[in-house]
Amino acid sequence: MMTNEGNHSSVVTFVFLGFSDYPDLQVPLFLVFLIVYSITVVGNLGMIGIIRINSKLHTPMYFFLSHLSFVDFCYSSIIAPKMLADLLMEDRSISFSGCLVQFFFFSTFVVTEAFLLAVMAYDRFVAICNPLLYTVSMSQNLCSLLLAGSYTWGTACSLILTCSAMQLSFYGSNTINHFFCEFSLLLNLSCSDTYFNQLLLFIFATFNAVSTLLIILASYVFIFVTVLKMNSSSGRRKAFSTCTSHLMAITIFHGTILFLYCVPNFKNTQLTFKVASVFYTVVIPMLNPLIYSLRNKDVKETIIKLMDI
Repeated sequence: MMTNEGNHSSVVTFVFLGFSDYPDLQVPLFLVFLIVYSITVVGNLGMIGIIRINSKLHTPMYFFLSHLSFVDFCYSSIIAPKMLADLLMEDRSISFSGCLVQFFFFSTFVVTEAFLLAVMAYDRFVAICNPLLYTVSMSQNLCSLLLAGSYTWGTACSLILTCSAMQLSFYGSNTINHFFCEFSLLLNLSCSDTYFNQLLLFIFATFNAVSTLLIILASYVFIFVTVLKMNSSSGRRKAFSTCTSHLMAITIFHGTILFLYCVPNFKNTQLTFKVASVFYTVVIPMLNPLIYSLRNKDVKETIIKLMDI
């Protein structure tokens, strides 16, 4: 049931297909995703708690890491609960306003994460290339400014795209062959002219991907050159070890998104698209705290102390 007022969809309902094509897998998928999401919640909130508890971790790197964990928890929580419910319920519908709210918050936190990873690359660049000036260069004010900039830009991008989508009209069957409100799929369902929306999406997606990757690549080129100039092999190993976790997180996050949106559609089946989307919406938020905790001595020591209490 829906009505259109001018070019604005006032009452519209969408239905997620999700993984309904595989009825026998609904319960197993529910159990797997429930376990993954539970680990995500415990891992990310636990990482935030550990960083707050251990004074050794009150450094710029862990300041950004705590917010990376917060962002991972948030954008996973925007997608996973609805996806879990849809695996067990026949009613997989969501209102137009609910769809826009889901997209807005999901997009906000994903863009914020992309820039946080770039900021963390810059932090590693300063720490390795200018170690004597690290505490001065990465002052509390600068860290707060970089963090605020990441959140602000993520919110601004999402708000502009969401406001542009509010003007769309819909009719007929509003079935989304996905498990969340993906912006391009929403545009495909609209009976409005979506050229402006697609242009906005292209501009923001290109700018966000190119700018963050350039910052990351430039930072690591300087880091690599600096490390190669070190005379001590132990110093080189220590420098590289501080970057390994961050490089793993960057590779998984950007690699998945580039695969999703840069590989031609004819090479990506709908199932492949869904599986890859599950990876970056549900699995990556679980992996990040594991990557950083398993490879960090101070984090592991704090966990052991907490378990002994």
